[in-house]
Amino acid sequence: MPHRAHLFRLRPAIALQESCLEEPYGHRRFGKDLMAGITVGIIAIPLAMALAIASGVAPQYGLYSAMIAGFIIALTGGSRYSISGPTAAFVVILYPVAQQFGLAGLLLATLMAGLILVAMALARLGRLIEYIPEPVTLGFTSGIAIVIATLQVRDFFGLPLAELPESWLGKVEALVLALPQLDIASLLIASLTLGLMILWPRLKTPVPGHLPALLAGVALSLALGAQGFDVETIGSRFSYLLPDGGIGQGIPPMLPHFEWPWQRSGPDGAALELSLETLRALLPAAFTIAMLGAIESLLCAVVLDGMTGRRHSANSELLGQGLGNLIAPFFGGITATAAIARSAANYRAGAESPVAAMIHALVVMVALLAVAPLLSYLPMASMAAMLLMVAWNMSEAHKVLALVRKAPAGDILVLAVCLSLTVLFDMVIAIGTGIVLASLLFVRDLGAMTRVSDIGANRRLVPQPLPPGWSLYKINGPLFFAAADRVFSELELLSRDSRGVALYLDGVPMLDAGGLAALEKYIASCRERNIELLIADLQFQPLRALARAGIRPVEGELSFAPTLAEALERLHQFSTPA
Repeated sequence: MPHRAHLFRLRPAIALQESCLEEPYGHRRFGKDLMAGITVGIIAIPLAMALAIASGVAPQYGLYSAMIAGFIIALTGGSRYSISGPTAAFVVILYPVAQQFGLAGLLLATLMAGLILVAMALARLGRLIEYIPEPVTLGFTSGIAIVIATLQVRDFFGLPLAELPESWLGKVEALVLALPQLDIASLLIASLTLGLMILWPRLKTPVPGHLPALLAGVALSLALGAQGFDVETIGSRFSYLLPDGGIGQGIPPMLPHFEWPWQRSGPDGAALELSLETLRALLPAAFTIAMLGAIESLLCAVVLDGMTGRRHSANSELLGQGLGNLIAPFFGGITATAAIARSAANYRAGAESPVAAMIHALVVMVALLAVAPLLSYLPMASMAAMLLMVAWNMSEAHKVLALVRKAPAGDILVLAVCLSLTVLFDMVIAIGTGIVLASLLFVRDLGAMTRVSDIGANRRLVPQPLPPGWSLYKINGPLFFAAADRVFSELELLSRDSRGVALYLDGVPMLDAGGLAALEKYIASCRERNIELLIADLQFQPLRALARAGIRPVEGELSFAPTLAEALERLHQFSTPA
C-alpha cells in the first residue's frame, strides 16, 4: 500500500535528506532552524540536568545525552521535527538501575537498548505503536508521572532523607513521616518556581515559563543564603574530579571524553565487571528502555505528523534512536528518546528540518562549556518544582478524565490496572499486563459480536416459505475460538427438531482453527441426528480453511452452494418428489 510506505521503509538520515537535499534549503530556512534550535536548546538545558538528577546520576550526564544522542538521532532519524534527549518517562526505569549498578550499569543498559532498537528497525517494527491501546499508554504514562512527582517531594520540601525505600508505598510513608522536618527555605524557593511556571503562560510571551521561574528561584536562593539559610544547590550537592586531582563543585565545564561504559563508576564507585552475568542482570532493564524508547519516539513522531501534515519514516526513526543510544554511552550520555513537549516547541518555534534539532544539541554543548559555573547556582528545590510541572504535563490528566467519562468499562479497567501496576511494581509488568488484559477484553467483545439468527421467515431474503422440516440460519461475525463453540451450541439447540439445516455464511469473514473444530463437531452432530446440512455463500478465507481441512460434500449429509439464491433453489429441489 503506497500510502503506508512511510511505515515500512528504512533509510538512514531520511528526514535530513528529504528536508534539506530533496527540497530547496537556503538561508531563509536555515535562519528559521537556527532560531528554533536556540529556543529549544535553552529549554533543554535545565530539563536535561533535572532529568539526570531524577534518574540517579549527576546533572552533566543529562547534558551529554542531549548533546550527543540529540545530535546523532536528528542526523540519522526519520522525523523532521523531533527533539531527542533525556525524558521523564525513563526516570522510573533508570533510577533503580543507577541505584543497583551505578552509572556504569546505567550506561551499559542504554548501550544494550540501542542495540535492541537498531534490531527493531532492521526487523521493520516501526508499526509497533499501532498495537499499544490508548488506555495502556495513558495508564503507564500517568503512573510514571505519579512516581516522578513522588520522587520530587524530598527536594521540594527540603526533607532530610539520605535515601528513599525501594517500593512506592515505602517512599510515601517515609516522606510523610519526614514532613514535620521540612526546610522552609526550600519550600519557599520551590513554591515560587512552581507558581511562576503555572502563571507564566497567561502572559502569552514567547519566553518559556521555566526560564524566568528558575531565575526567580536562583534569586530567592541567593537572598535566603545571604540571610543565613542553608540552601542546597547543584553546586553543593554534586562534585567532579579536576585534572589535577582536586574536587570541583557542580558541573564540569568541559566536553565529555570517550570511555568504555562499564569502566565508569559502579554502585560502589569501582568499575563494573563486564560479564555474562552482568549483561543478563541488565537485559530486562535494557529491553524495557528499548520498548519505551520506541513507543515514546514513535508516539512523538505521530503527534508531530498531526501538527504538520507530514509523514515520518517509522523504521528510520527507530534506527536513529538506536544509533543515538548506542553511541552516547561511550561519552557518558544516558538514555535518550524523542520528547513530545520539546519537539512541539521546536515546530512552533519555526523549525524547518532536523538541522534545528542538531543546533539544539550544539546550544547545549556551548552552555556546558560557557555557563557551567552559573548552572551550579540552580537550587535543588527549583529543579524539583520544574520536574513536578513536567510530571503534571506528562500525566495528561485531561485525557484520563475524558477516557473515564466516555470510554467503555473495559478500557477504564485497563487504564486503572496499568496505572496501579506502574506505581506499585514496575512499567514492564504494567505494560505486559495491560496489553494482555486489553487483548482479552477485545477478544471477548469481538466474540460477543458473532451471532446466529433464524432468517427462514425473512421474506426479503427468502421470498418463498422453506420446505417442511428445513431451517435457515444466518451467522454474522468471525467464527473464531472465542465465539464458535457458543454459536454452534446455539445452532444445535435451534435445529434439534429439523430435518435439514441451511447456514448462510456471507457475514463470516474469518474461520480460525477453533471455529473449524467447532464446525466439524457440528457437522458430526448433524450426521448422528440424520440432519442434512447445506452451507451457502462462503467467503474466501473460510472457504480456503475448509478446503485445507479436507471438508468435502457428502451426498445426503453435507453440501455447499455459492449463493443464498442457489441454496434456496436446492432446498426446493430436495423437497420436490423425483
